Amino acid sequence: MNPEGSANRWWILSATGLGALTATLNSGTLIIALPVLLRELHTNLLSLIWILLAYNLTQTVLVMNVGRLSDMFGRKQLYVGGFVLFTLASLLAGFTPNAAALIAVRILQGVGGAFMIANSGAIVADAFPRRELGLALGTNQMLVALGLVLGPVLGGWLVNFGWHWVFWFNVPIGVLGVFWAWRMLRQDGGLDRRDPIDYPGNLTYGVGLALAVIGLSIGGIESWSLGLPLIGIGLALLAVFVLLQTRVKAPMLDLKLFQYASFSLGNLTNFLGAISRQSLNFLFVFYFQGARGMDPITAGIALAPIAGGLLITAPFAGRLADRYGSYHLSWLGNALSTVASLGLALSLNLNTPYWQIALWMLVSGMGSGIFNSPNSSLILGSVPPDRRGIATGIRTLLTSVGSTLSIVFTISLVASSLPKDVLFKIFSGLATGLSQTALEPFSASTRLALWIMTLLGATATLVALLSHPLARPTQAKLASEKQRVEG
Repeated sequence: MNPEGSANRWWILSATGLGALTATLNSGTLIIALPVLLRELHTNLLSLIWILLAYNLTQTVLVMNVGRLSDMFGRKQLYVGGFVLFTLASLLAGFTPNAAALIAVRILQGVGGAFMIANSGAIVADAFPRRELGLALGTNQMLVALGLVLGPVLGGWLVNFGWHWVFWFNVPIGVLGVFWAWRMLRQDGGLDRRDPIDYPGNLTYGVGLALAVIGLSIGGIESWSLGLPLIGIGLALLAVFVLLQTRVKAPMLDLKLFQYASFSLGNLTNFLGAISRQSLNFLFVFYFQGARGMDPITAGIALAPIAGGLLITAPFAGRLADRYGSYHLSWLGNALSTVASLGLALSLNLNTPYWQIALWMLVSGMGSGIFNSPNSSLILGSVPPDRRGIATGIRTLLTSVGSTLSIVFTISLVASSLPKDVLFKIFSGLATGLSQTALEPFSASTRLALWIMTLLGATATLVALLSHPLARPTQAKLASEKQRVEG
């Protein structure tokens, strides 16, 4: 972190912000188009979920490597290269003839997204002084929120011209983003080239996580007799991965960073919060289009309060974190999102007035906006500068794992409660002819998912509340060591 900040730091932020906006526009436009993809690609629910998860899982598998590579070879090179790959994959996605090809291209798009997202936080942290870091990260979050607000509405409009445009729309923005990032970002040669890549760790982690998520999705949608063996093998490989990290010279997951209490507790809070919040958009896409019979553009507008709440609070949260610290904002943000999940769990049914749903969505988004940038600032500010790429990777990793698990658990819960024909009609947006009796199990399973989100959110809030007193001894020790070195 530069004590004085880079002279062109706001131009640097504009480049990373454009990347964040592009990635979230892509996510928002795609999620609203899922029912259309299910119909027009003539695919099944499992393949549809993997069109969504392929991108998330690829990011999750690669994000730790990207953090390490950026520390070794420079962040600008990897960020710009990721933007190029993301844009190329967006172009190819619109030409894919079937679900299998689209999943493959989404994996490629996820590689590019990983190079972008895992680098952006560290690029911003390097460019801004500590006193302005919260504001900078909050501004990035505001652009994320803007993409989440515009994405579903834009996606609902674009599918009128064909689902292909959900992907092709990214291309001109991506070309602009590549050019702007190349011009604005500082050339750097890498900070730490000493340690090699941890290939055994990469293999066990990547294969283990992929098998576990594949098993969860197959078990929830098709058959647990097929899914459970994959989950077991995946978890065993992940256990081997953790064991390897304690024995190799240059581990992929730097466990030493967890000696900092602020880093450990901040990441735990973020992970639990991601599981509790990230499937909300996913759930309500199918609630609005399937159970309530909305067209895509109306459903996109109906989803806007979640991102609207994020857009309202994100800029102020960063500034408040710079002034007052991250502790109170962290637990308050989680508490607001938890209250919103509780409100939805208590009130949601097939006839709930939209204004009630929108109110709780707005509160949930406001909670996320209050939490995100202070949490990121806390984590990045708690590690040495030469490990910031790894720290960003760990935070992004846990966010991605939490988001992926949130979606997989939610779809498994909903799918297990409905007959296959009813499930297909709801998820393809063709449920208008179904009776309320046929749709009620979907409503009940959605409420159950919201209750689970509430429990996880309450746990995240408790961890955030405990983090300040538990972190004080470590912070005091680090300050004492710093004074001794400087003295």
